Amino acid sequence: MAILQTILSLLSMALSLLLWGIVFLVVLLATVTVLLRIWVRSRAKSLLPHMKEGDKDVLVVGFFHPYCNAGGGGERVLWCAVRALQEKYKHVKCVVYTGDKNVKGAEIVKNARQRFNIVLRQQPEFVFLSRRDWVEAGTWPYFTLLGQSLGSIWLGWEALTKYVPDVYLDSMGYAFTLPMFKYLGGCRVGCYVHYPTISTDMLSRVTDQTATYNNRAIIARSPILSAVKIAYYRAFAFIYGLAGSCCDVVMVNSSWTLGHVVSIWGARECTHKVFPPCDVKEFMDLPMKSDAGKTQHSIVSVAQFRPEKDHPLQLRAFHEFLKGIPQDKRKNYKLVLIGGVRNQGDADRVDGLKRLAEKLDVTQYTEFRLNVPFSELKQSLSEATIGLHTMWNEHFGIGVVECMAAGTIILAHNSGGPKMDIVVEHNGSRTGFLAHDEKTYADAIKTILSMSSEERMEIRRNGRDSVSRFSDQEFQTTFLNASESLFK
Repeated sequence: MAILQTILSLLSMALSLLLWGIVFLVVLLATVTVLLRIWVRSRAKSLLPHMKEGDKDVLVVGFFHPYCNAGGGGERVLWCAVRALQEKYKHVKCVVYTGDKNVKGAEIVKNARQRFNIVLRQQPEFVFLSRRDWVEAGTWPYFTLLGQSLGSIWLGWEALTKYVPDVYLDSMGYAFTLPMFKYLGGCRVGCYVHYPTISTDMLSRVTDQTATYNNRAIIARSPILSAVKIAYYRAFAFIYGLAGSCCDVVMVNSSWTLGHVVSIWGARECTHKVFPPCDVKEFMDLPMKSDAGKTQHSIVSVAQFRPEKDHPLQLRAFHEFLKGIPQDKRKNYKLVLIGGVRNQGDADRVDGLKRLAEKLDVTQYTEFRLNVPFSELKQSLSEATIGLHTMWNEHFGIGVVECMAAGTIILAHNSGGPKMDIVVEHNGSRTGFLAHDEKTYADAIKTILSMSSEERMEIRRNGRDSVSRFSDQEFQTTFLNASESLFK
């Protein structure tokens, strides 16, 4: 009995020590957070004093966009958002955190105007960051998700200590910077998510032991390695969800992204779908001519030669289609692959695709056009019968929108943004086709080319008419409505 009492007494003492230890850690953490917040705000506010000089009612909005000079779809979102805020709010000034430290701010704004035809009312302030290489995928060959996320915290800390805005907007998907700016910077925080860093689809592919570009075959073949990777992904998803859940306003670019962000972040009430702005005017200005009497039909793919774009599927599907075409008629069909080659990795992939085309015996019916000028891209699309897209779970699909605007009949992957938001009925009529493997793609190509010219023209018109939903003006309206609470 005495021994039992002694054990109970020791357990009680241990529990008390544990509770006091927890209390001490909470108080310590709170104290450190408060002190850091005071230090950060007093230091960083003094670095750009002119931002509020002479007008204390000015609201400074900081956009975290380390690659603001890149010239892609994400940068179009950034500059359209800056323009929208400048046009609506007279008391708002914008700051852009960028890693493009070798370019002057005026040149960045000039490039945005030339690439996107976006004219800003005034040049934003730029805060140049020196640690961008910490978020480069090449810096983290293993545990890339974790490495880039830790790198974003380090990069975000540099941004926070250089200037603290009133409102912080992450426009590139670095969710781990959000808690830092909210709790240490005292900012209202929002974000625009182009695609989640991790999704439930990524978890399912590892669970199913499916080999893909981001799940190596050696891992997919091993139940043990797959189990370890699943545990890693689930732990990462939990922490990612905690980081995202602190956001005051979340904007996502598609229904697919919305579903995944809500499932991981759990912030449904403050999450809004804001389609990205697509500059389709140049494509919609192309004349839409009847293809009656056309002797050669081209199937055009427009995508960078990255592994996730799945160009091998395009070649296999084209091969499957040609198997049903008499040998003497095959010259009437051409597959044209247009895309940018950014580096040696992309060049190697193109070489691999050419070898695959040779193996499938479709080389003479296939053409590769690399790094073409915009004028040539427009010309190719204006001559195409079918626009081809094969990326699984593309988060949105700006290339799909451009093909439809140009007047091609789009054939896209039956997943992600193309399935849920883009290739959908317009006024009750078909706007394109969807497929998921080489047989369904080949069948869809056969169906499209078997139609009459009039039937194809109707789909082409419906597709072109439907893409007005993705205009700059529509983005500006939905972006301002979604973010309004940040500026009250």
